[in-house]
Amino acid sequence: MSRVDFGAKPIMFPQPVLIVGTYDGNGVPNAMNAAWGITTDFREITISMSEHKTTKNFAVTGAFTVSMATEDQVIACDYVGIESADKVPDKFARAGFHATKSAYVNAPLIDELPMALECKVKSFNDGILIGEIVNVSADESVITDGKIDPKKLKPITFDPCNNAYIALGEKVGNAFKDGAALKA
Repeated sequence: MSRVDFGAKPIMFPQPVLIVGTYDGNGVPNAMNAAWGITTDFREITISMSEHKTTKNFAVTGAFTVSMATEDQVIACDYVGIESADKVPDKFARAGFHATKSAYVNAPLIDELPMALECKVKSFNDGILIGEIVNVSADESVITDGKIDPKKLKPITFDPCNNAYIALGEKVGNAFKDGAALKA
């Protein structure tokens, strides 16, 4: 194997495309695209982000949602990442998004994005948001046999090498099972 060095860069595959939803102090919904996030425990999510309208909002409300960006909403999901709500206060509506208030936290569920983590802010320091996941909700349209079905959800991943969004592929194995074939 011959390797090519790329230096210190934020390259990881897959990299989820997360849409962070918040309300401002007046109940106006906002959304932003965040590519650098991951679940860091069973009830915790960590997202790297700089100061935005979103950070101002969750400083007031103490809450946010994290929706999975989808193939069906790629244009709207990209738009909320390239436009600032400080400059375009109605960017949520311009994206074609509609909000339903979460029953668990003071943050919007985005109707057009069928899966969301509903979170309380645990901390936001040095650009690192840590949230407590209090609920995960999904629209019935993406449920099969009582579970979220990735084929129906159609989440996208960010390709940081080519600045592209990619659809996820097919199932290739069974977690916590296939490796047992190598056990002695």
